[in-house]
Amino acid sequence: MTDAAAAIPQDNAPETMAWESKQRRFITIYLPLSCFILILLFPFYWMTITAFKPNAELMDFKNHNPFWITSPTLDHINHLLFNTGYPSWFLTTMGVAIGSTFLSIFASTLAAYAIQRLRFRGSPYVGLAIYLAYLVPPSILFIPLATMVVQLGLFDSPLALILVYPTFLVPFCTWLLIGYFKSIPYELEECALIDGATRLQILRRITLPLAVPGLISAGIFSFTLSWNEFIYALAFIQSSERKTVPVAILTELVTGDVYQWGALMAGSLLGSLPVAIFYSFFVDYYVSSLTGAVKE
Repeated sequence: MTDAAAAIPQDNAPETMAWESKQRRFITIYLPLSCFILILLFPFYWMTITAFKPNAELMDFKNHNPFWITSPTLDHINHLLFNTGYPSWFLTTMGVAIGSTFLSIFASTLAAYAIQRLRFRGSPYVGLAIYLAYLVPPSILFIPLATMVVQLGLFDSPLALILVYPTFLVPFCTWLLIGYFKSIPYELEECALIDGATRLQILRRITLPLAVPGLISAGIFSFTLSWNEFIYALAFIQSSERKTVPVAILTELVTGDVYQWGALMAGSLLGSLPVAIFYSFFVDYYVSSLTGAVKE
């Protein structure tokens, strides 16, 4: 009897521990994660259902469920694509984002490599100063940049945005690439220098191939900010057909106090697709650039 009684707690102990472990995991992991996902994805869900709702459902919450679509329609997307300048806005935004991204990555790569590898006097302070430049609010740079854009004859031109956006893209990308170049073993470059390679050859054949995750991470950051930028695009572009998507859907689809909610949400939904697709293709490189790099 004593042995049997002693065996009962031993048999139930694993089940009790397993139950407590599942409970604790649900409370500490799954419940907060579910709340985070709900809060994060609900705006996209609301934007999607609004883009496909007919106006009757959008304006009548008493007879229609605000969180579901009864009769989906493509009228808002059709109106956006064929009755507005959205295709032109989309192409302008894409061109500006790609142009400013490549320009920023090119400048940031050279600056980060020079600061990290050439080791000149005061290089750490130069890197810090470049990063501090990123912290300057765009509203402070707005007036001097506007003056320069007008003087150069670039007002109301997408080229103005391509040249202005690197003012806030280059500092952060440079700071990001400095940290990534630092993780690449310097011995690889020393061996190349002994073999007679120049700095540009080392950068092109050794450093850049190893720094691809960091470059992609900086590219994703630059493309996203360029695509979503609002202040400079609003100030430097005046013509309707040359506006970018974030500015155009707000200024062209709002008439007085009348908001075309279906078209607005459709424009926001279509405008978010390039960024989402961009992330989906390079998410592995992006994560690897944030979690680690080449180790010795």
